[in-house]
Amino acid sequence: MAAIEVVLGDITRQDVDAVVTAANESLLGGGGVDGAIHRAAGPRLAAAGAEVGPCAPGEAVATPAFDLAPVRYVIHTVGPVWEDGDHDEARVLASCYQRALLLAEELGVRSVAFPAIATGTYGFPAELAAEVAATAVRSIPVELDLIRLVAFDERTRDLLTAALARSSTERPGS
Repeated sequence: MAAIEVVLGDITRQDVDAVVTAANESLLGGGGVDGAIHRAAGPRLAAAGAEVGPCAPGEAVATPAFDLAPVRYVIHTVGPVWEDGDHDEARVLASCYQRALLLAEELGVRSVAFPAIATGTYGFPAELAAEVAATAVRSIPVELDLIRLVAFDERTRDLLTAALARSSTERPGS
């Protein structure tokens, strides 16, 4: 079972094998964390995204990380746009984390870093997103050494830390 940790930091500066980006369906780059990852990886990332896109919400695809060394892969996943919580948003968000983890395992990586998916422009409530993320990363038994949840601010870090602690105590046999 992978170690799961929460850190406050810049996802583009993580020493991991793969980073996950909260992409838009085109995979051509956007704002927020996706824009930061695209800037750090360089223009070849958008070209690679164009070759494998589009990507549906809840799915995940990978490209090389290009200039984002030492990272080897960028895993692109498209979160749900928050409407009101009655349109399967939580299920789609959980799928983002789960499919990204399965893809990381397929790629043979040992460590992966996630941002808080869909909490920016897509409007997913941060508290609920943290709960979904914590539950989702614990629900998939993958052969990785490290799953890192990277928070861009202290509030997100605190929400993820608390949600991860709760998901740990709710697991049978823990």
